[in-house]
Amino acid sequence: MSAPSLRGAAATAVTAAFLLPASLLAAGPALAHAAQAPAQATAQATAQATTQSGAQSVVRAEPAPATVAKKLFRAWLRGDRHAASRVATAGAVSTLFSYPYRAPDEFAGCSGNSCRFVHTSVRVPGGLDGLLMVVSGAKVTKVYESRHLVTPSAAAKHLFEAWRKGDRNRGLEIASATAVKTLFRTKHDPKGVKYFFQGCNPEPKGYGCAYSYEGGAMFMHVRGSKSRGYEVTSIGYIAD
Repeated sequence: MSAPSLRGAAATAVTAAFLLPASLLAAGPALAHAAQAPAQATAQATAQATTQSGAQSVVRAEPAPATVAKKLFRAWLRGDRHAASRVATAGAVSTLFSYPYRAPDEFAGCSGNSCRFVHTSVRVPGGLDGLLMVVSGAKVTKVYESRHLVTPSAAAKHLFEAWRKGDRNRGLEIASATAVKTLFRTKHDPKGVKYFFQGCNPEPKGYGCAYSYEGGAMFMHVRGSKSRGYEVTSIGYIAD
């Protein structure tokens, strides 16, 4: 083919390119966007899946309440406050390290985030019968313990204060499960009748500690001794 013929063919091709329909030219960006969309969607889905997987891993990594409670218990047995502080709040450590009795000898398991260690070979006051640890996340935030109170009035006031605050576990530190159940049948109403402590008087096998109120009185029956500690074993009511 001659040079003039080649130049003519090239010119015809260029002209044809300029004469492409306008609809095809306009659709170019849209087609490019459509091609990019699946890739973008795939990237977003992958990122979302990675984030969710990471969050699930964090949740799974949180220790079980029993694991945290046992770590604190073992640190206490060793007398290691530093190790205890890594798995418990300062208040929880202080309470645990002031426990007046020997260490409980059995782990009684956890109910929700509350874990108990109980005595099986020694009798201590109260229905708690040892230690109860409240776990939040990776730390013990509260410790309840069987108390050694050396006067009947101290035991009665401890139980009354627990009732006033609506704290059953605190009540069990110094009272039997029966006494706590009886007292907590009704909720203390700070705007209701006023209670007045009338002291404790001897009665058969122990002491009766009274709280009077308008229309009647509540008697907490306390047993024990100064050396063994006192506990509220039952509660009764009288009406005027």
